[in-house]
Amino acid sequence: MSTTVASVQFEPVFGAVDSNIERMEKLTREASAKGAKLVVFPELCTSGYMFSSRSEAYAYAQPANGETYRIIQELCSQLGVYVVYGFPERSEDNALYNSAALVGPTGLLGVYRKNHLWNEEALYFEPGDKGFPVVNTEIGKLSMLICYDGWFPESFRECALGGADIICMPTNWVPIPGQREGEQAMATILAMSNAHENGLFVIAADRVGVEREQPFIGQSVIVDHTGWLLSGPASDQHEQILYADIDSGTARRQRCWNNFNTPLRDRRPDQYSRSVSRPI
Repeated sequence: MSTTVASVQFEPVFGAVDSNIERMEKLTREASAKGAKLVVFPELCTSGYMFSSRSEAYAYAQPANGETYRIIQELCSQLGVYVVYGFPERSEDNALYNSAALVGPTGLLGVYRKNHLWNEEALYFEPGDKGFPVVNTEIGKLSMLICYDGWFPESFRECALGGADIICMPTNWVPIPGQREGEQAMATILAMSNAHENGLFVIAADRVGVEREQPFIGQSVIVDHTGWLLSGPASDQHEQILYADIDSGTARRQRCWNNFNTPLRDRRPDQYSRSVSRPI
């Protein structure tokens, strides 16, 4: 069964949690009106990204079932949609995580805590401790990754081995060294290659704008399970909603490439000891 999905690229305002959530509500309604059943927002879109201290990050953090969740859940229930959004999570023991929540019509379905922290995130957040959960929904089996996780093939592979059909990836992609003028962003290339290698749909929602002197590159994408773009890359400067129709069952049926090869089945874990267990 085909499902319309949306990647929402917008520009959160740092610290303006209430107005950011209002924007998310408006954009979710817009996407739903165009048929989207699954709507993905950027990383830390409720708060903004460029924290100056752990205490500042803590000030904007909420429990996974906090006020933001309650607002989004009511919206999901009303519209019959699923929403993935990034937020700073304050756990019960007051640890801080760069997290993403999956909310559906019936409530909070899953929380992912970013496993691979980028740059000064390591000063404010704890590394994820929930692995790579897979959530079974009516539109397919969903997993979540966040931004820098996309540079680790193990992230996508763990989701695929857990049975995921669709990766929802809130991001805050920044310029990286060596990016050539006019070339496609490495972030989008990695999303495409990992979708191809694992037979997964990837919905990557980035932000745009400049926050506390840090520019963000936009270029959100929706990628087919074969690795080719269904929609995007979006603008590198402007807000934009990408749409695509996907069938999660197709990903499962087509993971067998021919009579002999299925990448997930063809793995050789007995030969991978260094890559999976030995630190550098």
